[in-house]
Amino acid sequence: MRRSEDFRRTVRHGVRAGRRTVVVHALQVDAERDMNDPDVNHPDANDTGANDTGASGHRIGFVVSKAVGSAVCRNRVRRRLRHLARVQLPGLPIRTLVVVRALPPSASAGPELGRDLEAAWAAALARLARR
Repeated sequence: MRRSEDFRRTVRHGVRAGRRTVVVHALQVDAERDMNDPDVNHPDANDTGANDTGASGHRIGFVVSKAVGSAVCRNRVRRRLRHLARVQLPGLPIRTLVVVRALPPSASAGPELGRDLEAAWAAALARLARR
């Protein structure tokens, strides 16, 4: 996910589940509604292919603020989260937007980061399914 509108929409209108080191926001996107909404970027209207969601239609974005640490620390946390999120992708419903927000304790977290991401991810998807 690269567009700020996608991040904003997912955080504001989606479900949220948090743990000590991360917060996961998830939003199921309705294909019919998005195709009729000119304000929503969807893969069919994308000329550059930069936000192409592929066959599954899900997109994931990461938010790691300066509160987490220096640029080196933030990039390390982002890389770790990206690697850990790949494991969770097979269970992700089609056309789902996910935002993973790192909290300041994520900078010093060891294996706890993976456990927190897995638990928050599962809780967010469970809330999304109940919606």
